[in-house]
Amino acid sequence: MLGDSPFFANFSVDDVAKAKEFYETTLGIKVVEEYGGLTLYNAQDATIFVYPKPDHEPAKFTVIHFPVKDVVQTVKDLKAKGVQFETYTEEPLKTDEDNVSRNMGMTMAWFKDPAGNILGLMQQ
Repeated sequence: MLGDSPFFANFSVDDVAKAKEFYETTLGIKVVEEYGGLTLYNAQDATIFVYPKPDHEPAKFTVIHFPVKDVVQTVKDLKAKGVQFETYTEEPLKTDEDNVSRNMGMTMAWFKDPAGNILGLMQQ
């Protein structure tokens, strides 16, 4: 029934201007301001809508995963831009000294946007 309908994901932030700066400048994502929020576009023009919410509470789960060719190098590159990565001490997400997890058969790392939402890198 909805298989022919385009769909998109969305999540909230507490400050649209900070979110725009982070997603556009720090992460290099195409961002369009519209409908009081932000539309984020990936390389295939799939979208995520980021909307303001005064009583925003950060998601306790990963809201976006970014598949990348080299997680370790991407972590280094983003750290150079001031992005702080999460450290997990318990399995199955336990991270090493580079903030990279090599568990569950995947290489992954996590960081937060300015609103505290969790974002992830996943090696392709």
